[in-house]
Amino acid sequence: MYKVFMNDCPIILTDFLPKNPAGRVLDFKEASLEKMLSFLENNPKKELFLYTSNLESAWTNFKTWFRILEAAGGMVLNAKEETLFIYRFDKWDLPKGHLEKGEHKTNAALREVEVECGVQELCIERELQTTYHIFKYKSELRLKVTYWFLMRTTHNSALVPQKEEGIQEVVFKNKRETAVALENTYANIKLLFSSI
Repeated sequence: MYKVFMNDCPIILTDFLPKNPAGRVLDFKEASLEKMLSFLENNPKKELFLYTSNLESAWTNFKTWFRILEAAGGMVLNAKEETLFIYRFDKWDLPKGHLEKGEHKTNAALREVEVECGVQELCIERELQTTYHIFKYKSELRLKVTYWFLMRTTHNSALVPQKEEGIQEVVFKNKRETAVALENTYANIKLLFSSI
């Protein structure tokens, strides 16, 4: 199964349907970008299931509808088991950024966390779920594929938000504060937290 978000609306590409799907089901063979966009426009916040018997082939075809951008980022924990968040565009988010040409995703994730937050002494513990979301840029739809990593840090100096990237605040949050932050974040970030 692949779950892709567009404006926080889930598009689920799957070869297995639940008994009573909560949204609309389209056979992927009959699906098109236009049908998908029409459904999402007229049914905000409802799930769209794109059903296929050959998931990997359908996923490959689905990706041809968009220009693909790859990014990498981190869910960073400190010694107190607090999670690192950034505040940008009036939402709480996790640090991430684009892969540079030829850059490995682990290197990109470490670089982006360090640059966006001023955090050093980072180490990757393990890879997390990859997330997908569609967005419009200059009238072109793009599919962002973000590779996530669970990281740890012993950094205990001041955090420095990368202001030129629109980051207003960088902070470590405890479990209670994290739960509050997740009420004002993106669907793919909620999905990431629900998968660990």
